[in-house]
Amino acid sequence: MINENDVITNLDELEAFLLSVENGGMGLTNVAGIALATNNADGRHFVAVLDDKHQLLLGRWVTDDVYENGKDLVRNGPKKPLH
Repeated sequence: MINENDVITNLDELEAFLLSVENGGMGLTNVAGIALATNNADGRHFVAVLDDKHQLLLGRWVTDDVYENGKDLVRNGPKKPLH
């Protein structure tokens, strides 16, 4: 579910990812939420797209900076208009 080489390194990339999920660009179905999380095994942070049973549909690693500074963006949603 998480590509090891696909890391979100800045807030613009995080916002683009969120917009893509909201627009249906990822081809995911049954999306119920998005959260920032930490992998229990190694402590790495990621953004998680979850279904209505809180199961991981898709995840992308994020840098520590994005994890710390992207919380409001994930909580409140992107500010850019949907295309």
